[in-house]
Amino acid sequence: MPLSQSVKKTLLDIKKRPPEKLDLIVQKLHEEVFYQTDCSTCAACCKKISPILYRHDIVKLAKAVKMSIEDFAEKYLKIDKDNDYVFKNTPCPFLSSNNWCDVYDDRPTSCREYPHTDRRRFYQLIDLSIKNADVCPAVQKILEQLVGIVGKDLVFKRR
Repeated sequence: MPLSQSVKKTLLDIKKRPPEKLDLIVQKLHEEVFYQTDCSTCAACCKKISPILYRHDIVKLAKAVKMSIEDFAEKYLKIDKDNDYVFKNTPCPFLSSNNWCDVYDDRPTSCREYPHTDRRRFYQLIDLSIKNADVCPAVQKILEQLVGIVGKDLVFKRR
């Protein structure tokens, strides 16, 4: 179920006027939610979206699967509308049938950092996190809990 409009509105208010300890709150929520989350039961991020692949990711992945960079790019990659390298198809070609990553130790930077809920300056990532909540149930839970914690303070400040 997608985020409610009221949760999205509160998140955009948080983005405009981030609370002083926002990063600490989100980091704590991230740790709590992902402690209880087994990503391999879902793997929606690997099934529905493609990571951006940077040059160093492509080199590392090509080496991991014992292919030349050119052959790897031809077989697996395309350039998207933002001029970034992404996988040609979803689900990810390296997602196994048990939802594990076949190239986990060599996975792209974007995969390592996903879903970005443990990064500093979280207010700058709120728009991205709202989009990611449509893919990742853990992100949805983090954002809903965040609104529950800091949203009340924003309501009083608006009045």
